[in-house]
Amino acid sequence: MYQVSRLSQALPVVIAVTALLVSIRMASSSQPNDEAQIRTLEHRFAEAFKAKDVERIMANYEQSPSLVVFDVVPRNEYRGWDAYKKDWQGLFASIDGPIALFEVNNLTVNVDGNLAYSNSFQHHVWKTKGGGSQDFTVRVTDVYQKSGGKWLIVQEHVSVPVNLQTGKADLQFKQ
Repeated sequence: MYQVSRLSQALPVVIAVTALLVSIRMASSSQPNDEAQIRTLEHRFAEAFKAKDVERIMANYEQSPSLVVFDVVPRNEYRGWDAYKKDWQGLFASIDGPIALFEVNNLTVNVDGNLAYSNSFQHHVWKTKGGGSQDFTVRVTDVYQKSGGKWLIVQEHVSVPVNLQTGKADLQFKQ
């Protein structure tokens, strides 16, 4: 009888500790809709790009000096939200008329707790103010952090394959 009584006294403590451990684990692991939220972020980004809306594009990035972006266009490396915003302003100022095409293809998203990463191919087509046109595909890897319940891009890497025989970028590669 003594053992049953001690067990019945300890049972609420065991249940409380187990519940606490489960809640801690759940708080640090990804939630089922995290991937959907990141996909929505990427959709918002694509719509903002098509609209040439710098403010809506930048709303997807962490607004801090610690944002890091490696891009294919010179300056190639942007440190901080303000520097990257200026890059977008310069890009859109060089485009004549609307964006003819912007597609995000083969988007894969991986989430682990409050960090996530994705990769995709992005195909762009537009006319330049100098009378030319741009039609190219880039590879994009984004790193996201969830803060205050919101996912934001904290690091981005944009690249194109290089033809090792010519040493030139392959802007027309097919994914």
